[in-house]
Amino acid sequence: MDRETREDRLEKTLIKISNSLERAKIAEYVDLLNKPWRLIYLNLLGGLSRGVGLAVGFTLLGALVIYILTRSFLLNLPIIGNFLGELVWIVQQYLRQKP
Repeated sequence: MDRETREDRLEKTLIKISNSLERAKIAEYVDLLNKPWRLIYLNLLGGLSRGVGLAVGFTLLGALVIYILTRSFLLNLPIIGNFLGELVWIVQQYLRQKP
């Protein structure tokens, strides 16, 4: 009786471990490690997609900022207008000094 209980506990423990490994997708990870070209391909594809997403997001954000700034010039907001005027003046002075 004690032996059956031990075997049952061992079987339940092995089933739990097996289920945990299945959920963690260890088999897929080991398979990926055994195929280095596939790993390189997936990392390259992931890096490219992150780079394109970053570029598109930055472009949209930059366009939004430029749109807001041009609208603020049309409304002639004194604080933003003065700040941007000084910024443009500083950039022009810097470009004049550059050989």
